[in-house]
Amino acid sequence: MTIYVGNLSFQATEEDVRDVFSEYGKVSRVSLPTDRETGRKRGFAFVEMESEAEEDAAIAELDGAEWLGRELKVNKAKPRENRSGSFSKGRP
Repeated sequence: MTIYVGNLSFQATEEDVRDVFSEYGKVSRVSLPTDRETGRKRGFAFVEMESEAEEDAAIAELDGAEWLGRELKVNKAKPRENRSGSFSKGRP
């Protein structure tokens, strides 16, 4: 499972995020998406941890917590929706 971290400071680095979440267990992966055109961070991250229990603990403690001047929104990431909709060939 993956954790979504929203309202993240644009100054936060992957290492910063890893350090915070490692207090709750072993972090497998951290991803800070960037804007394709500008290369700037988009203000959110995805974190994967070794176990669901560790993820649940991190979510419980960090959701609503203030970090780097921002109130974090931390929850289980939702599966990405298929975006092929209105631009598909052959549709009226």
